[in-house]
Amino acid sequence: MYTLYGYWRSSATYRVRCALELKGLSYVVKPVHLLAGGGQQLMEGYLALNPLGEVPTLVVTRPDGHEVALAQSVAILEYLEERHPEVPLLPAGAEDRARVRQLVEGVNAGIHPLQNLKVLKRLKGIFEGDQAAVEGWAREWIARGFAGLEVLVARHGGRHAYGDAPTLADCLLVPQIYNARRYGVAMQEFPRLSAVWEAANALPAFVRAAPEAQPDAQPDAPR
Repeated sequence: MYTLYGYWRSSATYRVRCALELKGLSYVVKPVHLLAGGGQQLMEGYLALNPLGEVPTLVVTRPDGHEVALAQSVAILEYLEERHPEVPLLPAGAEDRARVRQLVEGVNAGIHPLQNLKVLKRLKGIFEGDQAAVEGWAREWIARGFAGLEVLVARHGGRHAYGDAPTLADCLLVPQIYNARRYGVAMQEFPRLSAVWEAANALPAFVRAAPEAQPDAQPDAPR
């Protein structure tokens, strides 16, 4: 049994939902509001589960009732791939797997840390509450990362980010494109990434994983 602790609009949580849905795995959602009360992820009860104070956390309940808490989205994705290989999200060949992981890390290490909530909140303090400046920062770093990812997807992608079937690369790119659209990135400059977005969102698994489909969704929430 899986229990996923996360926030509806957290791109890291969104990644894990994509994988769970693509693999056809059942899971229970436990919302962790990143803004309410200064952030529920920083409260004592949640920190006991995940001392990093971040989402997502995936709690695995073993058949004997023992629970194991796993954190960091890419580590969780790799766990799910190893535990449930029957719906593969990594290709068979070593070079192909490395290329998918390159796309994964292009988002996870190259874009996401520069535009996540902690960084944007800090920047808002530095810019004295200038929301436009904060959103401009997010757009800049997303667009810089997308410029390289666009080339890689053009080289190696098919219907999806790498080939014609969804992989972990799609699980990372789709949430990042969601963020890009929120912050007004000019997605017409990235036609291959836009095609990945369209192909993914034609699949029921990605529709079910979308932020607005979550039980804690608040579509009118501020950025």
